[in-house]
Amino acid sequence: MCDVLTSAMAPGRFSRPVHHGDEGDVRPLQQAPHYYGGQAVIEGVMMRGATTWAVAVRRPDEDIWLEQHPVGDVAHRHPVVKKPLLRGVYALVDSIGIGVKALGIAAEQASVEEEQDEPRPVAIGASMVLALVIFVGLFIILPSTAISALDRFVLGGAMGDGALFHVIESFARIAVFLTYIGLISRIKEIHRVFEYHGAEHKTINAWEHGDQLSPADVDTHDKAHVRCGTNFLILVMLLAMLVYTLAGTVIPAPDGGIVAAVSYHVLLRVLLLPLVAGLAYEALRIGAEKNDWAWVRMLMAPGLWLQKITTQAPDHGQLEVAIRAFEAVVPDDALGDRVVQDTLPSTIVRPAVPDPALDDLEDPGDEPVPGELIA
Repeated sequence: MCDVLTSAMAPGRFSRPVHHGDEGDVRPLQQAPHYYGGQAVIEGVMMRGATTWAVAVRRPDEDIWLEQHPVGDVAHRHPVVKKPLLRGVYALVDSIGIGVKALGIAAEQASVEEEQDEPRPVAIGASMVLALVIFVGLFIILPSTAISALDRFVLGGAMGDGALFHVIESFARIAVFLTYIGLISRIKEIHRVFEYHGAEHKTINAWEHGDQLSPADVDTHDKAHVRCGTNFLILVMLLAMLVYTLAGTVIPAPDGGIVAAVSYHVLLRVLLLPLVAGLAYEALRIGAEKNDWAWVRMLMAPGLWLQKITTQAPDHGQLEVAIRAFEAVVPDDALGDRVVQDTLPSTIVRPAVPDPALDDLEDPGDEPVPGELIA
C-alpha cells in the first residue's frame, strides 16, 4: 500500500531543478504543500509529493533508475473528495492506482537485463483486478464462509447471524491476515521488499525530524511509522468489527441455507468497505496528529507492533534508493542542503523521454490535499 498523511510543508510555490541522468532529463517541477508518503516496491521505493510521484529502483548493474510522473488533480477539480470519509476512499483508490504503476516500473527495471516487452496498461489493469479478487476472497469470503460453515454444521446454528457471528468472524479475518503476513514474510523476495519498506519509513522519519538525508543519518531513525499502511489495514479490520456488527443488527440476515447466509455477509461487507476505509483514514489522521494522547497510542499500538514484521532493517544502499526517490518530489527551497550528494554515490539513470504531462502541472494551492497511505 501507499500514504495518507505526512507533515505539511509551508505554503507557497516552489521550483525544483532535477538531476541529470545518462538517458535524459526531466523538466523542473512546480511543487506545493503536501503530506509526503510512499511505498516499497521490488528493489526500490516510490515516494509521492504534491504534484508528482517518483520511483527509484536499484538495477542489476547497481545504477538507480529514477523517474517522475504527475499525480491526479481530482481533489482540486472536485473539492468534495476532501470531505471527511470521502477523502479516505479517494486516497485509498488513488494510492492503489499509483502503487500498481510503481510496481510495474520496478518489476521492469529490477530485471532490465532480461528480454521483455514494455508493460501494457491491460496487464496493469489485470493485476489490479487480480489483487482485488484475492483480497475479497481471502479476507471477506473465506472468513464468512468458514464461520458460517462452523456454526451450521458443527455448532448447530447456536451462533446465529447476530452480533456474536460478526465479532467472531472479525477475529477470524484478523487471524487470516496475521497468518498471511507471517507466511509471506518468510519469502526471501518479500523480506527484501520489507527492507525497502524500512528504508522508506526511515527516510520520512528523518525528514520529519529535520535531519540530514544521508544514509548514515537516516539509518539512525525508526523503521516504524504511525501512518504506515500496515496501521491502516489493522484499523480497517478493527473498525470493520464495529461497523459490520452494527449493520448486521440493523439489517438481519435473510432466512435460507448457508449459501444465502454467506451471500448476505459478503455483500454487506463489500458494500460497507468504503465506509470502513473512510473511518480508518480518519482514525489514522487522529493517530498522526494526536499521538500524545494515551488512547490514541493504544489504538495505533497493534499496527506499530505488526510493523516489526512488515519493516526490516535496510542497508545503506537501500537507504540511498529511498532518499533518491524522496528528494525527487520535495521542492528545492524546502530540501535546501539536507541532501549531501557526496553521500549518495550511485549513478542515476532517467527515462530518455520526459513525461509530457509534467509540463502542464499547476500548483494546487495552499491547502494540503489527501495524500496516499505510507506503505
